[in-house]
Amino acid sequence: MEVLTADSLSTAIRNSAGYLHLSVDESGYLAEHILNFFGYSDRIIDNVLHPEDRDTFYMLEDSGLMETEREETTLYDGREWRIHYWLLRHPEIFNRRDSGPQAVPEEVEPSVYDEIPADFWSREGPEAEDEE
Repeated sequence: MEVLTADSLSTAIRNSAGYLHLSVDESGYLAEHILNFFGYSDRIIDNVLHPEDRDTFYMLEDSGLMETEREETTLYDGREWRIHYWLLRHPEIFNRRDSGPQAVPEEVEPSVYDEIPADFWSREGPEAEDEE
C-alpha cells in the first residue's frame, strides 16, 4: 500500500470540488495539520479534536476524503459506551490526487433571472424613451 504524504493529501484537497479556490500553500498547511493528528495511525479518536478541527474534518468528510466510524462497548456497570473515530479514505485521496481537479457541479435549478432579457436592466429601455 502506498504511503500517504502531505503532498498527496494537499493535491487531493486542492482537486476536490469544494476546495478548488485554495492555493498550494493553503492546502499544504491544511494537509500537514490533518496528518499531524494521525501520525502513523490509520484512525484517530474524535475526543482529541477541538471544535474548529472537528469542523474541518466534517468538511473533508463532506468532500469524500474522510469518514467516521464508531464502536460500541459495554462498560463493567452494564452501560453502553460509544467511541467515535475519524479515518482518512486513502483510496479516494490517491484517486483525487491522480485525477486532477473535479468540476464544480452546475446549478440544478434554473434561476428566475435566466428568463429576464439582458436589456431589461439598462436605462435604454422603453421607460427611458417616455421620460424625454
